[in-house]
This record gives sequence, C-alpha cells and structure tokens, in this order.
Amino acid sequence: MEEQAVFGEVLEAADRLSLEEKEALIEVLQRRLIDERRDELAQENAAARKEFEAGEFREASPEELLKEILG
Repeated sequence: MEEQAVFGEVLEAADRLSLEEKEALIEVLQRRLIDERRDELAQENAAARKEFEAGEFREASPEELLKEILG
C-alpha cells in the first residue's frame, strides 16, 4: 500500500513541474529503463552461458521451442 502512496506522490510532484522539466524527467526515466533492461538481459545472457558451458541444456527444434513458449 505504501508503494501506491509513494507513486501518487511522485505523480503529484511531476504535475507541478514545468513542461520542460517534465520532458527532461521523461528522458531520464527512459534512459534508466533502457539501462535496467540492458542489465537484466546481460544477467540472463550470463546465466544462459553458464548453463551452456555446464552442459545444462538440450537441443530443440524451432517447433519445440514455439510449443514450449506458447504452452
């Protein structure tokens, strides 16, 4: 519940910013999201490489992969 309160406070604070400040805030947040996603992908890649190097993988056809992804 506290996260919602903080989120609401952030939105209210953003409403008080000038148009230029809002645009700058959006740019900063977008860059941070990109950086976070890049870090997440790097961690996933590192984990996948470790599994591959440890032999903890199995070969699969594209059809098998799609079946697994789509459930």
